[in-house]
Amino acid sequence: MAAVEHCLFCFDVLSTNLEGREPISLDNIKKTLPSYFKDQNGDASNPTSAFTPSSTSSSSASIIESPLFVTWNTVSPGSSHRSLRGCIGTFESQELSSGLESYTLISALQDTRFSPISKSELPSLEVSVTLLTDFEDTEDQMDWDLGTHGLKITFYFKGRRYNSCYLPDVPVEQGWTKEETLVSLMRKAGWNGRKDKWMEVDKFTGTRFQGKALSLDYEEYRKWKKWAAKQEEA
Repeated sequence: MAAVEHCLFCFDVLSTNLEGREPISLDNIKKTLPSYFKDQNGDASNPTSAFTPSSTSSSSASIIESPLFVTWNTVSPGSSHRSLRGCIGTFESQELSSGLESYTLISALQDTRFSPISKSELPSLEVSVTLLTDFEDTEDQMDWDLGTHGLKITFYFKGRRYNSCYLPDVPVEQGWTKEETLVSLMRKAGWNGRKDKWMEVDKFTGTRFQGKALSLDYEEYRKWKKWAAKQEEA
């Protein structure tokens, strides 16, 4: 499961890259968190805060590598509305520090659906990290559960191969049914067939997987970064 230190690291990697500096290592970020929680005067026990002891999941200590995705969203001021700003990951297992660093920058700067994120955008951003687990081949198009599984599909249409994926939280956030999710996935892959003919494509295969995203906004990162800078000066 993703943890707070992973999200902080992603923000630090992106912000320092845009400023021409070196990021704090993932290990060093994790080491700061117990003291940071202690200095927050009880904020760490607030269940609405991203900074909770549980979100530094003890299981994360045993995770050395994992398939992963990094997602950037723009959060509208004064509302909970989020707009996708970049999302790229890999189904190949990655050493966490190097994998998060690589895909932080790839998703922020190289997602071809969007222009590269600029330094001025940082205050409006939220990052989500998803570590992927429990990969299983599906028996058919419907052999997966909304809210539990992400889905990676491959199929053929008129001799052309298509593939696409959604993370577990995407269908739930959009309020889609399983059929709507599949049609959207196929459209995302580039399929332009008739909506009511989605089951008639050739050689459909699917892989379901699990992974719970953890999100953190820039303000939480800024607060931690300011605290960390003061500790270095002390």
